[in-house]
Amino acid sequence: LLPDNPSQVGSVSVMVKVLDVNDNAPEFARFYEAFVCEDTKAGQLIQTVSAIDRDDPQEGQHFYYSLAPEAANNPNFTLRDNQGN
Repeated sequence: LLPDNPSQVGSVSVMVKVLDVNDNAPEFARFYEAFVCEDTKAGQLIQTVSAIDRDDPQEGQHFYYSLAPEAANNPNFTLRDNQGN
């Protein structure tokens, strides 16, 4: 739901840096767009993302997600790698 007052709406882009060592860069499994409401609780899950890699390694795909060092101490944004691509 959007607020009645458009001045209460904000947006932010999240940049993803992909580090890859083979032919095809990993990509998100689909387009993601997340919405956060003012009553969202601290620690509440906002978005789960998944990636794919067209190189399809024989041992299976595994991606690691982490915050950039300059964002690691930001209390407003956290990331948890659930080890599930």
